[in-house]
Order: sequence, then C-alpha cells, then structure tokens
Amino acid sequence: MEKTWNNKAWFMVAPVLALVAISAVIPLMTVVNYSVQDTFGGNEFFWAGTEWFSDMLHSDRFWEAFWRNLAFSAIILAIEIPLGIFVALNMPKKGWGVPVCLVLMALPLLIPWNVVGTIWQVFGRVDIGLLGYGLNALGIDYNYVNDPVDAWATIIVMDVWHWTSLVVLLCYAGLVSIPDAYYQAAKIDGASRWAVFRYIQLPKMNRVLLIAVLLRFMDSFMIYTEPFVVTGGGPGNSTTFLSIDLVKMAVGQFDLGPAAAMSIIYFLIILLLSWVFYTVMTNYDAER
Repeated sequence: MEKTWNNKAWFMVAPVLALVAISAVIPLMTVVNYSVQDTFGGNEFFWAGTEWFSDMLHSDRFWEAFWRNLAFSAIILAIEIPLGIFVALNMPKKGWGVPVCLVLMALPLLIPWNVVGTIWQVFGRVDIGLLGYGLNALGIDYNYVNDPVDAWATIIVMDVWHWTSLVVLLCYAGLVSIPDAYYQAAKIDGASRWAVFRYIQLPKMNRVLLIAVLLRFMDSFMIYTEPFVVTGGGPGNSTTFLSIDLVKMAVGQFDLGPAAAMSIIYFLIILLLSWVFYTVMTNYDAER
C-alpha cells in the first residue's frame, strides 16, 4: 500500500518562514550586496569584489577591537559562570525562600539594556553617582571617563550585575532536577561536599552550563548598548568593541561597504567560536 504524505502542516509553518525571511534573510542579503560593492553617492554602485573583506582583515583597527571583545568575553565567562554556580548552590531548594530568590534573580534581567547603561553611567559618576563619589571619598582615584582601567572595571561589573542572574537561574534549574536519591546515596557513602558537587551536581548541570556559556559568550561578544551608553567606546578607544566600531563606521562615517564586510566577518567569527564552544563541551560530555 502506497503511503500518502500529508503536507498541510506546511501551511502552519509558512507564516514563520515568511517572517524569518523578512526579518533575517532579506537584511542579510542586503548586507552581502553592500559588502561587495562601492558607492560614491547618488544611488550608484560599483563592483568591489572582496576588496572590503581584505581591507578589514588587514586592518589594525578591526583586530584591536576584536581582541578587546575577546578579552571582555573571556573575563565575563570567567566571573559569571563560577559565580552563577556558587549562588545557585546556595539558594534554598524548598520553602518560602525559593520564590523570593527567584524573583530577586529575575529582576536584573527585566531591565532594558539602555536603562542598565544609564543606571551605571549615573551610578559611576564622581560628582553625583553613589559608586564614583563613594570610591573617591574612600581615597580611591576612580573616574571611568578618564581612566581605561576604571572604564573596563565599570562595564565588567555592570555586565556581571546584569547577567549573572541568567547563569544562576539555569544552574538552579539543573540542580532542582536532581532526584533526592542521589543525595541520600552520597550521604550513606559519606561523600564530602566537594565530592557531591564533583560527581553529582556538576554532571547534572552540564547541559544547562553549555547553554549558559553559549548564551553569555554570544551576548558578551555582541555587546553594544551598555558600554556605548556608559563610556561611548572611550576613554580613547579602550572600550571600543567590534559592535561599537561597526556602528561608528556604518552610521558615523557612512562607509557602507567596509561596514557590511565587517558585519559579515563579525557574524562568522561569532558563529565559528560558538560552534567551537558547543563541540568541545558536547564532546567532553560524551566522553564522560
């Protein structure tokens, strides 16, 4: 008997595909079009081929911004992942404290990015900001507007405050899914606190930690709004990440060809590094 295929389900998927095409594919094709052409205005375009890509890959400006971005993401992951695990391990698993802690953890995630930048911009000011004024009152010479180290410290602390909650909630979800029988068996065997974490809790959090690392890496590597509002990429170019440099090139200088080429390279770097993270962590999990 010949099997009859029912393709009516495609009618349900079609609106989603159309939305994705409008919001993602068409803009991407526009960027690709700009990246291989040059214009002198008047809506006249000239074929440039891979010239803009070559210029970007040989540009000191691009690579300096790239290494700043990579350093920022590495610092963020090194702080937020261990801190998120630590907070999740110390959150209550039962009782009235559970909803209270979950709500408190979720609050920073509800604040829009531009508002977070504005909050920390004011908070860090040495004249009216509580943080800036307090540190200077204690004898610490703090000024994120003039000092690159202070600017980096400010945006790192800001990102940790804003996004560690995401890691906490993901890790907490992994922890509460562990059956009590595992803990009872560990107690009978006389396992130490470290042994329980090493052999029970951490393996059960592997999947959520993979999600947390990927999300935080992509978000931190694409960060724009918060550091732009706080420092504007300064002082100098010390906090000019790829996203900020890209906007300056496309909007400020109106260099559409180089900006389009840079955005495609930027996208491919994020895709490649995310794939590396995913492959390494999934292979490690499979070996275990």
